[in-house]
Amino acid sequence: MEKNLVIIPTYNEIENITKIIPAVFAIDPSLEILVIDDGSPDGTADAVKALQSGFKDRLHLIRRSGKLGLGTAYITGFKWALERDYDHIFEMDADFSHKPEDIPRLLQACRDGADMAVGSRYCSGVNVVNWPIGRILISYFASVYVRKVLGFKIFDSTAGFVCYTSRVLRTIDLDKVRMKGYGFQIELKYTAHSLGFKIAEVPVIFVNRVEGSSKMSGSIFGEAFWGVIGLKFRRIKAKS
Repeated sequence: MEKNLVIIPTYNEIENITKIIPAVFAIDPSLEILVIDDGSPDGTADAVKALQSGFKDRLHLIRRSGKLGLGTAYITGFKWALERDYDHIFEMDADFSHKPEDIPRLLQACRDGADMAVGSRYCSGVNVVNWPIGRILISYFASVYVRKVLGFKIFDSTAGFVCYTSRVLRTIDLDKVRMKGYGFQIELKYTAHSLGFKIAEVPVIFVNRVEGSSKMSGSIFGEAFWGVIGLKFRRIKAKS
């Protein structure tokens, strides 16, 4: 039986975490969840710990000491997953902007031959609900910018809903990933593309969070903007 892991990074997601965990588990019995909490003062990690006994060996938790960045949370999760030989590893938000019912579609895309499947907001138009128009424009044109600068034919390079096969993450040198914020999403996709992996975009509808607050900031966008230029001139090699 396949071993498939959904990684959910959290910071102050107490309103969502106890809802998203059972929603994901209801989708597929092969799924496990790893929550990586960055010292949430609202008790998110404690809420996850309280749920662990009810889900036996399917729910895992890593507590970190503070806000260390989205990218470093995923790198921590990827290494944890590879050490335990999971077949597919997902990135997913806790706030239901990524719908659990779309997980099987991403997984099937990888089973059908993709090395990475991206839950794409923009490959079939603009499929975003309840975002301010300014944020939609920033997000959409960020991907346009990435395509122009890197010559990278992915419509939603900043997407955070992704399924990786383990071979992709074993090939990428995770210790050399530089970006920590949402630029991390661009860097991982471009690195996989540069190493010759097949990336499939699966259209999804992205719904803005109902509860909790966004973690987006100007510094995150700045890192992504300048980081893309740095990627253009970087020589990317497989892990030796």
